[in-house]
Amino acid sequence: MPKVSNKGQLMPESPIRKLVPYAEGAKKKGHKVYHLNIGQPDIKTPEVALEAIKNNSIKILEYSHSAGFESYRNKLADYYQNHGVSVNAADIIITTGGSEALLFAMGSTMDDGDEIIIPEPFYANYNGFSTASGVKVVPVISTIDEGFALPPITDFEKLITPKTKAILICNPGNPTGYLYTQEEIQQLAELVKKHDLFLIADEVYREFTYDGDKHYSVMNVPGIEQNAIMIDSVSKRYSMCGARIGCIVSKNKEVMATAMKFAQARLSPPTFAQIASEAALETPQSYFDEVISEYKERRDTLITELNKIEGVKVATPKGAFYCIAKLPVKNADDFAQWLLEKFDLNGETIMVAPAAGFYSSPNIGLDEIRIAYVLKKEDLVRSVEILAAALKQYNS
Repeated sequence: MPKVSNKGQLMPESPIRKLVPYAEGAKKKGHKVYHLNIGQPDIKTPEVALEAIKNNSIKILEYSHSAGFESYRNKLADYYQNHGVSVNAADIIITTGGSEALLFAMGSTMDDGDEIIIPEPFYANYNGFSTASGVKVVPVISTIDEGFALPPITDFEKLITPKTKAILICNPGNPTGYLYTQEEIQQLAELVKKHDLFLIADEVYREFTYDGDKHYSVMNVPGIEQNAIMIDSVSKRYSMCGARIGCIVSKNKEVMATAMKFAQARLSPPTFAQIASEAALETPQSYFDEVISEYKERRDTLITELNKIEGVKVATPKGAFYCIAKLPVKNADDFAQWLLEKFDLNGETIMVAPAAGFYSSPNIGLDEIRIAYVLKKEDLVRSVEILAAALKQYNS
C-alpha cells in the first residue's frame, strides 16, 4: 500500500478543531455547547462589504492580478498610511487569508532545515506552516507570571544559529492577547538588524487594543525596512473569517518579488472576497469604536469571573480577544474532552482549546486552556459558571 509523506505525518492536528467530533456528540445528546474554543467573532460583518457582493453585476468571474486588485491594494495602502504605516501598493500582495501570507513569507525567506524563533505560546498553525515549509520552529518561552510579555532579548540571542533566518511574532498575540510595547518591538528590531534576520509580524489583531494602549507595527520601525515583513488579514478586523483575504507587506523588494512568484503559482486570490474586502475599507470608525468597547467589556467580564475560581490563574490580555487560563488540572486535553463527553450543567457545557497545542516545547502548557471571548457577556458569565462546576466535579 502506498505511504503518505513524512511531512504529512509530522503535520500537527489543530488543537482548536480536533475536539469537534466530541462537541458534535454533545449536541446530539441535546446539550448546548458554548464555543470558547475558536476566534470566530459574533460581531456582524460590515453591511458595506455584504452589499458590495449582493449588488455586483459581474458577468464573468475572472482571475484577478496575482498580487490582487490594484484598486484594493491602493486603498489598503491608504488605510495603512492613515494608521501611520508608510507603504504603497507595490509593497502589498493580496493573499488567500493571513495563512497564505505566512506560507509566502516562509517560502520566500527560508530553505529546508532553516530555523525560525517564535515566542510561545503561539498561534497553533505556525507549527503547521513551518512543517509544510520544511522549517524548524525554535521556541522561546514566555510565561503567564510575566503576563506573556516578550522574553528577555538574551533568551532570543542564545538561540540564534547559522540556520536562523527569522523571528516571528503575533502582535497583539493569539493565544495570549499580549500587546508588545514600542520598547519590546525596538529590542527585536535591534536584534534582527544585528544578526541580519527577518522580523515577521502577524498583525491581524492590530485594531483590538484596550486601556488606551497603542499598537506599534514592525513597519513603523526606522532602519529595519529590509528586515520587516507584516502579515495581515480581514478576518478579525471586519468579522470576515470566511472571506479568506489577507496580505503580505514588506518594503524589501527582493522578498516581494519572490513572494510574487508564489502568488503567480497559485494564480490569484478570490475575486468576490476581494470585492467585499475592498468595500470593507469604507467601514466607518464608529464600527470599530463599538466593537472595541464591546470586546473590552467582554474581556473585563471574563477576567473578573475567572478570578473568582479557586486555583485558576489568568493573564489579563491587552489586545486581540483571547486569554490563556491556567487550571487546577494535570491535563487540559483530557479535561476539555471530558467537558464535552461526560459533563453538563443543566444540559449545557463548554468547548475550550487546550493550550499545549500552542506550544512547540513538549510538556509545556499541559494545564492551560485558551479562551476566546467572542461570545456576549451573559454567555461568558454562564460559561465560567459551567467551568467552575466542571472543575469541582472533575477534581473530585
